[in-house]
Amino acid sequence: MLNQNLTISQEIAAQPKTQYFTKEDGDALASLLESNPYKEQAVEVKSLLKSERLIESSRVEPEVDWFYCKLGLDSNYFDSTPSIVIARHILSLYAAKMVSHATGAKLEVQLHSKNEGSATFITPSNPGKRDSPAMMIEHAIESHYFGEGYHQDQQLLSPQQVAVAPFPVSPKPPTGTNLPPHGFRLACYRTTGTVSNSSPVHLRLYYLTKPVFPQAANDLSASKNDEMLATETDLFKIGDISFIEKSSELTKKIYQEVMNEVVGKQGPVIKHYPYQTNGARLVIAYRRGSTHSYWSAIGELYHYHQMYATHKYVEQFSNGITIYSIYLRPLHPDVDINTKISKIAEQASLVYVLPRTSLTPLFLSHQLSFPEVTYAYVCWKFAYQFLNRYATEYSALAAAIGDDSTKQSMLAQLKTRLSKDTFTEGRVRDAVLQYPELIKILYQDFEKFHFSSGGSGNTQKYDVQHGSEILASIKKTVNNELDSQIFSAILSFNRHLLKTNFYKQTKTALSFRLDPGFLSTKEYVSTPFAVFFVVGSEFRGFHIRFRDISRGGIRIIRSGNSTQYDHNSSSLFDENYNLANTQQSKNKDIAEGGSKGTILLSADHQSKAEVAFHKYIDGLLDLLLPNHEIVDHFAKPEILFLGPDEGTADFMNWASSHAKDRGAHFWKAFTTGKSLSRGGIPHDLYGMTTRSIHQYVLGTLAKLGRNEADCTKFQTGGPDGDLGSNEIKISKDKTIGIVDGSGVLLDPQGLNRDEIGRLAGKRQMARYFDKSKLSPQGFFVDVAENDVKLPNGEIVESGLIFRNNFHLNPLCNADIFVPCGGRPESVQLTNVDKMFTATGESRFPIIVEGANLFFTQKARLMIEEKGAIIFKDASANKGGVTSSSLEVLAALALNDEEFDKHMCVKDNVVPEFYENYIKDVHHTIESNARLEFECIWSEHESTKTPRSILSDLLSNKINSLNDSIQTSSLWVDQSLRRKIISAACPKVLLNLLGVDKIMERVPEPYVKAIFGSYLASRFVYKYGLNSNEFAFYTYMETLKQ
Repeated sequence: MLNQNLTISQEIAAQPKTQYFTKEDGDALASLLESNPYKEQAVEVKSLLKSERLIESSRVEPEVDWFYCKLGLDSNYFDSTPSIVIARHILSLYAAKMVSHATGAKLEVQLHSKNEGSATFITPSNPGKRDSPAMMIEHAIESHYFGEGYHQDQQLLSPQQVAVAPFPVSPKPPTGTNLPPHGFRLACYRTTGTVSNSSPVHLRLYYLTKPVFPQAANDLSASKNDEMLATETDLFKIGDISFIEKSSELTKKIYQEVMNEVVGKQGPVIKHYPYQTNGARLVIAYRRGSTHSYWSAIGELYHYHQMYATHKYVEQFSNGITIYSIYLRPLHPDVDINTKISKIAEQASLVYVLPRTSLTPLFLSHQLSFPEVTYAYVCWKFAYQFLNRYATEYSALAAAIGDDSTKQSMLAQLKTRLSKDTFTEGRVRDAVLQYPELIKILYQDFEKFHFSSGGSGNTQKYDVQHGSEILASIKKTVNNELDSQIFSAILSFNRHLLKTNFYKQTKTALSFRLDPGFLSTKEYVSTPFAVFFVVGSEFRGFHIRFRDISRGGIRIIRSGNSTQYDHNSSSLFDENYNLANTQQSKNKDIAEGGSKGTILLSADHQSKAEVAFHKYIDGLLDLLLPNHEIVDHFAKPEILFLGPDEGTADFMNWASSHAKDRGAHFWKAFTTGKSLSRGGIPHDLYGMTTRSIHQYVLGTLAKLGRNEADCTKFQTGGPDGDLGSNEIKISKDKTIGIVDGSGVLLDPQGLNRDEIGRLAGKRQMARYFDKSKLSPQGFFVDVAENDVKLPNGEIVESGLIFRNNFHLNPLCNADIFVPCGGRPESVQLTNVDKMFTATGESRFPIIVEGANLFFTQKARLMIEEKGAIIFKDASANKGGVTSSSLEVLAALALNDEEFDKHMCVKDNVVPEFYENYIKDVHHTIESNARLEFECIWSEHESTKTPRSILSDLLSNKINSLNDSIQTSSLWVDQSLRRKIISAACPKVLLNLLGVDKIMERVPEPYVKAIFGSYLASRFVYKYGLNSNEFAFYTYMETLKQ
């Protein structure tokens, strides 16, 4: 019973079991306050509290005195917090004590004050506890004050934490324009004292302020010289004024060292230093915006290793660099911190790459270590790609159905639905969450092949057959066949992994080079030469190449909504494989084989294309330039030649420069499609791809005896794009329709050619077409419009859906169809019937496939069955790859000085050599296209084999012969070698260097690839598909004469 003569607060304070109320002698506290530098402020706080009468007057003095003298708050708090706010904090703390005492619950304290330029948060500190209120505060600070939070998984926070949050939790990561230029500075302290003399509870204080930079930084920012500002390293020019004034010389020295190092790197710089007795100072520097959730994830990392922070700081610099400084101590004093700190620093690099995923709860609950949970995430994403596969039953049914295309289409749809329902991404994740013990076993297997302590070479020898005992463990542990398949796929990943940067100290993404032997030969008939898998915090992607010497573009894959993301995610590898395989067929008459790279942006990181690209390239370079930290089971040098594709055209300069910075000798040739000033040959500027496509249009019309100007044409891909704009510029037909990203533009009478030419010249979308120049039957439907009435009276409910399917619409009919843009498999078995008229004829008698994979092969064959002439992408769309191949050749043949002089356009002055080189490239493109066109046309006339099949047969024959030539004795014939290389190289390059110097400078595997591809393609183009060994002998004798 409470004493009726006392107030509630007096009664609670008088209870004998009180833990949280100050009991120390008042005189002792008062004497301490006398020497306290904040005595005047404390007196004012007492006055405020007494005037409010919410704390018993006898309790005001001891509570305030303890707060100032014994709690052990940092002086920054008292310097920056107004008296009225401090009074409220003391009141709130006192109220929390009373509630805790009255209910028997643990002390819950959430003190906070915020204004535009600063914020303060105070919360209990419970080191090593997952449910610590400080965890929720740190997540919120990271999101709202650093602009880098990403806490999608509500399970990371308890309901109680969410309920008492001082602001909303689990925000999405900031995107693009929403990201403030600089985050707040943070000073975080753990009180040295407790809330009372009999309480074990310490508090943690977070003090945030906006950085104030010196005038030098503001001047750079005002001049918009972003590159100069980003590379500035002088702390006195880029640091916060208060930081410069108040930091110790040691701190500034350490920060300057890491600043000098991090500015030139893609990833973080992580260092640690001894601090006092059994303490360590962890310092981390990285470029802001290059990862997410890093601050809170680092906290979770050192908590996992039984450490706690006495104080920690986050400094923001005007050049975009963020530096953490965290002072750590062991949770158990008898633990030597030196046994832990190196591992924490090592794993902090891994945390930077994947700070938080859906598997993070396995780490937070201590079921898996951070390396193990990171490995689990990679394996989850890998396994998912290769589980939606053919079953024995499917193969048997497909064989029984035979050539019935309609039934094959139905079977394919059924297989896709069943496999997606069976192996969803969530289903694979659930298996990983259910069996962490199997992940531990598989990780140990992974580690013994790829972790080499100090480069000692003490790893297991590569063995693709290893792991039979692991397979047995999987079968004993799981309780269903699906889970068995999932973990078997992870074992297959281990078995076929040749090298990885997983254990490299500094990395920005995880990269894995795989032997492609894990691929099903039923589903992937042509086996690639190499597969790379790259995973970052904003993306995942592949790179596939079909020959050692290969080249192809890197594509960014964006998703407009969750449905599209699910589709893109499930088809990622297949899309990449098909693109690379098409490239392999397309590259038959150039040195490089086919390759392709894809970067799938994560659902919540659609604005991070450039960040993802940088990490993807950096991860690939880690494996192309392996150091002692990487165990290389492949043990042969590798070079990749990359080019632009969807969403990456603006990044080629950076990739080449970064390869140079990383010390790659092949940096000039690493990427094609660079700017003119870097020696690139832009496909769009010179219409490289379109030159090849148009040769097929002109060749077909010539064979049919028709005039281009009299023909109607429809194209997907608008005047704003490369192929679309150049198709408009180069053609002379009557274009009746254009579909692009903005919508559908159609005029059955023919679109005004001057007007579409104007748009092509300005690279503007179809929506900017002058609508007054349309005939009464013409129209434009924007993707953003709904319920649009067409001239024929039809109502278009959705402009977006109308655009997406217009190539299948009966309104769209023309003599020629040239797809210059569009997603892969836009026409497939399930919709190809819409390409035909009511009488069964093709709505487009002539189709030249400019866009990659616009049609599936079975759709092409059905269109040919209806009498249409169709040339597939692998034949028609090869002008761009030819241009890029010759761009690579120039970069390999010319030394740095020659390349700068002859290939780099400076101050809009085009070197004479460059102009002539472009002319030679044009000539090569048109010549190759005409040779292949004539060969396909001739073969079709004599055999009636569909042209789409002939294109593949032609590519296969040339590529097979090329491989045989490169391994034959023909290469040994020096005279023949010189003759072939002279014929294959652009004349202007030969005139400048001579054939001997070209062969001396260009790597021999590349010269051999030129030799083989030129010989093979010229022979097959001349003698056809049925040519025999005697014909080749005759051809070679002719060449030698």
